Amino acid sequence: MLTNPSAAVQASKVALVHSCAHARRRSAPIPLKEKGLIIRPEICLTYDVLLRSLCQAGLHNSATLIYNCMKSDGKLPESKLLGFLVSSYALANRFDMSRELLAESHSNKAPVNAIVYNSLLNVLVNQKKLDDAVCLLMELMRLQCHLETFTFNIVMRGLCRAGEINEAFKFLNDMISYGCQPDIVTYNTLIHGLCINNKVDKARDLLKDVSSKTDFAPNVVGYTTIISGYCKLGKIAEGTSLFDEMVESGIRPNTFTYNVLIHGFAKMGDMASAVAMHDSMLFHGCPPDVVTFTSLIDGYCRAGQVNHGLDLWHEMIARNISPNLYTFSVLTNALCKSNRLQEAHDILRLLKQSEIVPQPFIYNPVIDGYCKSGNVDEANAIVLEMEKCKPDKLTYTILIVGYCMKGRTREAIGIFYKMLEAGCSPDDITVKTLCSCLLKAGMPREAAHIRKILFENQSLGLSLERSYNENINADMPILVY
Repeated sequence: MLTNPSAAVQASKVALVHSCAHARRRSAPIPLKEKGLIIRPEICLTYDVLLRSLCQAGLHNSATLIYNCMKSDGKLPESKLLGFLVSSYALANRFDMSRELLAESHSNKAPVNAIVYNSLLNVLVNQKKLDDAVCLLMELMRLQCHLETFTFNIVMRGLCRAGEINEAFKFLNDMISYGCQPDIVTYNTLIHGLCINNKVDKARDLLKDVSSKTDFAPNVVGYTTIISGYCKLGKIAEGTSLFDEMVESGIRPNTFTYNVLIHGFAKMGDMASAVAMHDSMLFHGCPPDVVTFTSLIDGYCRAGQVNHGLDLWHEMIARNISPNLYTFSVLTNALCKSNRLQEAHDILRLLKQSEIVPQPFIYNPVIDGYCKSGNVDEANAIVLEMEKCKPDKLTYTILIVGYCMKGRTREAIGIFYKMLEAGCSPDDITVKTLCSCLLKAGMPREAAHIRKILFENQSLGLSLERSYNENINADMPILVY
């Protein structure tokens, strides 16, 4: 209980600021002064609560005012609070304030934990402000700040992702000169950078250097990254060789390692090797996941063995492994190519019952299959089922072509206007097909009007529909999805 009247006043002011921050009352200024009295909390914990609350509410300008009050009381944030503030200001794109906080701490010779620097560098890298991250790290090195291996790893990760491999290796040398020893994460980061830039052989050379020149051995992450790199380049033999080398060295493959090779074999049509790798996976107690099954299903479907793919689908469901968006896409596409449209439609119904947010590219092959088989009404019914996603340009084009092929030109025109209303710009194939169909049907005025609309780039949507009806005076049915 507060017995000091001035302390009670201060506490009430603190409570007011705290409640304003939590209520996110951005429009109401937080009262920092009352009758000339500035809020001066007597303990750093109060400042900690206030600053965190304001930043979490997005009120960084108010937080800056509180921070200035804190400085006027001769107090500086301790390391954890400093790290939070630096990150929060950075996430709010207030990098100027983040740097100011660090500069003040350095000028006051206040101890700054490396976590603080790491927080800011991580934000900069994640927001792809790589130049700022590099400049900051170089400035920290110049000031002889306390840095960790993890600090360098953050910037090197960003450089590798951006394809700046040479710059990343320069920082490898810098960190050693600075007294920070690279760890396995450092080398895995560089290996990943080399692989995503198709320098897989150099990545393997680096892996050998790690084995021979460091105190720690490569792990499954480094090996799997290189195996994946070889598989993406179609060098499955090199990937398999490295897999055998990894196993012989006593490193146990994980699910991702097996998946990389299974996908590589399946993509090349070598289903015997893909299945053998899957069997090895099960034998060694490594559980398959949705990626494993999807790769195998895709491989069988590519080889024209759709029934084998369906068998794996049922096995996956029996194992309580939920299919992902790509699994649905692979299977529906394969079934449509085999003209098994009803089964593909059944898969779409299962997709609708799942929690997956569908995409038009899954529906389009089934819609196209029904249109090509002459069943445009069923195709249109599937479009009506697209509740969680909207038809795209390809969807509309498939329908327009389908209705044109059936000679149902007025409905094709209706879909064309619906396409424009939805903001989908038709391509040359769509326009040429529709106009050709209209000309063959003896509707040259309609064809000319469509060309005119596209040429003059008139406003889309219902205005086009009205324009057409006013010019043609036709009683045209417009489809509503």
